[in-house]
Amino acid sequence: MKIAAQLYTIRDFLKTPSDILASLQRVKEIGYNAVQVSGLGPIDAAELKQMTDDIGLTICATHVPYPQLQSDIKSVIEVHQLWNCKYVGIGSMPDSYRSSREGYEAFAREASEYGRVLAKEGLKLIYHNHNFEYAKFDGVTGMDILLQTFDPAAVDFELDVYWVQAGGADPVQWIRKVAGRMKVVHLKDMAVSPDRSSMFAEVGEGNMNWSEMIRACSDIGVDWGAVEQDQCQGNPFDSLKTSLENLRSMPVEI
Repeated sequence: MKIAAQLYTIRDFLKTPSDILASLQRVKEIGYNAVQVSGLGPIDAAELKQMTDDIGLTICATHVPYPQLQSDIKSVIEVHQLWNCKYVGIGSMPDSYRSSREGYEAFAREASEYGRVLAKEGLKLIYHNHNFEYAKFDGVTGMDILLQTFDPAAVDFELDVYWVQAGGADPVQWIRKVAGRMKVVHLKDMAVSPDRSSMFAEVGEGNMNWSEMIRACSDIGVDWGAVEQDQCQGNPFDSLKTSLENLRSMPVEI
């Protein structure tokens, strides 16, 4: 599994093209060779491609707004082909689908249609979860509904191990559950503050079972592990560095 930096982690430093250039250079200096594009301010797609090429960063995956898939899938295809980026990520299901089993099923069928369009162009649609997908409808979690309803040839998963844990599920079990249907995973840790609230943490600085999660990712053939931290206690670049260093020190192959 190759490691990438999810740029959403440093979104506050990506407001302008000059910000983006400086931040990508810092990401490379930390030791990352790939990024997932998300949370950027306005920038021309060709300009971003030139930046990443010059710096030596691969764009391994993205998150795109779901309405963009609905209204302008042609431009989504063009940009990802320009970036030589196979994985088109949906960062979250729109609110309007979340309240019922029927909503989940409708979303999964609709997303599968877009996934089939992307597949014809050599791209793969991937779905990133939060914790709300683990709500149950008639005893079945939303994630299981998606697993059952997505066209497996058209839509893969992009499990976020923190949010699986936050949903009360077992990340290792779920990694294995989506075997054959996941090539990109989100890596972030969960810690507990003294007031007993859960909080985002650098990989290896929290309480999650990293050796088993990474072993499971290896066993099912995950290609990319994107390091992400939604909220950082300090400088987010330092958080990205700590996560990468901890991953490299773990007694498992990455």
